Amino acid sequence: MFGVVFPNRSFPIDISTFSQIDTFHWILDMNTFVGEAYDEIKEICIFLLNNFTLPPNKALAVYLQSPGSPFVFCGAITLARPSAVLSLTWPQPGCGQLQITSSESVPVSAKIGISVEDITTLPTLDVSAQKKIEHLALKVGENLFNFMQSFCGVDGNRLVVPMDILDRWFKKFQEKATRDPEYLKSFVL
Repeated sequence: MFGVVFPNRSFPIDISTFSQIDTFHWILDMNTFVGEAYDEIKEICIFLLNNFTLPPNKALAVYLQSPGSPFVFCGAITLARPSAVLSLTWPQPGCGQLQITSSESVPVSAKIGISVEDITTLPTLDVSAQKKIEHLALKVGENLFNFMQSFCGVDGNRLVVPMDILDRWFKKFQEKATRDPEYLKSFVL
């Protein structure tokens, strides 16, 4: 059905390495590979195998669980997106947002859960990409604010900036990006 690879850490692992919970849920105990160093695993590549067809409205969702925390959604693959490299942002032990099953007791090891789910119920196919975009937007906004602040004046309880401040900032931003290709990369996680 599916396989996974931990880039630079493992050979391809097929579904037989996972414990099957029921027809639509599988769990991989990270103690099998790394013991307590689970948080050193930063990426997972998940892929559909050639002979498996996932229904068009379904996805294989990937969840992470640190010891003592519930499962947290990480990303998903679909028939239209049959493979993905997902960044693993492990939840803090004892913290979390979304559980894969409510019948599990507090885990003693980190786990990766795979679940067949409706695409429409998933927030996004790649949580880490969404977080990178949000981070980029915040960093660009912070850059603009800092630039504007250096030209601000105060009028009572209002900040006053020159009318052309956005044009000046954007021109400076573009010039830096053109001169230094690494400049924009500094805004990403």
